[in-house]
Amino acid sequence: MGPKSERVYRTIREWIAAGKYSPGSKLPSERTLSEDLDIGRTALRQVLAKLLAEGVVEVHGRSSYRVPDRSVITEAPADVEPWQVHGQRTLYDNQWVKLSLVDVEPPGVDRFEHHVVKLHHVAIAAVIDDQDRVLMMWRYRFVPEAFGWELPGGIVDEGEQPLQAALREVEEETGWRPDVLEHVVTYQPMVGMVDSPHEIFVGRGAKLVGEPTDLEEAGHVAWVPLSDIPGLMARGELMGSGTLVALLHLLASRGAAASPTTAA
Repeated sequence: MGPKSERVYRTIREWIAAGKYSPGSKLPSERTLSEDLDIGRTALRQVLAKLLAEGVVEVHGRSSYRVPDRSVITEAPADVEPWQVHGQRTLYDNQWVKLSLVDVEPPGVDRFEHHVVKLHHVAIAAVIDDQDRVLMMWRYRFVPEAFGWELPGGIVDEGEQPLQAALREVEEETGWRPDVLEHVVTYQPMVGMVDSPHEIFVGRGAKLVGEPTDLEEAGHVAWVPLSDIPGLMARGELMGSGTLVALLHLLASRGAAASPTTAA
């Protein structure tokens, strides 16, 4: 999410945590929230979709949200201790990957050496058009020896912001230039052993500005209907955790927008 969306997200969470809206109470309408918080309706819905996915709010009636009756975790548990790191040694290091052995000591457990792989910072973008289609590429990946659909994305260059990397990668790999992208989430795909932050961005609208220029990374480019995504997922035709995270977010957001039509 962008800075304004992040501010609104934190504000609504703080309202709920402080008890401004008690469990079971309704939030103001989208129109009221949009005016009071100075944010557009589209960006507000992305914030509400994120709060919905986290269980901070729930859909209630038609186009309204409320605080769940159950308690919401607002603070991290304080009874879990971090591991102690006593040192590390590098086994292999080049421009793409670094492999280390880290001397660690979990609470109540003897010290041991843990393998840690450090990879690049990555940005991935899901771009939607006005027909609810997502911009994707059909590609071959030699490591799993498989074809599949992927979202455009790649490495964040040194000195580059993740948003700029996402915009650049979409254009280089597809020939389409996004109108706008907003940050959704940063996550680690294999948090137990691999350090590789993945930034997920979503946006609506793009302009065709030419042919793909990154021939190594480019594939068959197509606008894939969001309604086809569950089927592609079931058939194992979606490649990469970033693609899955971004598409699941889009499907959850679309479900959140559709579900208020159900009567309370």
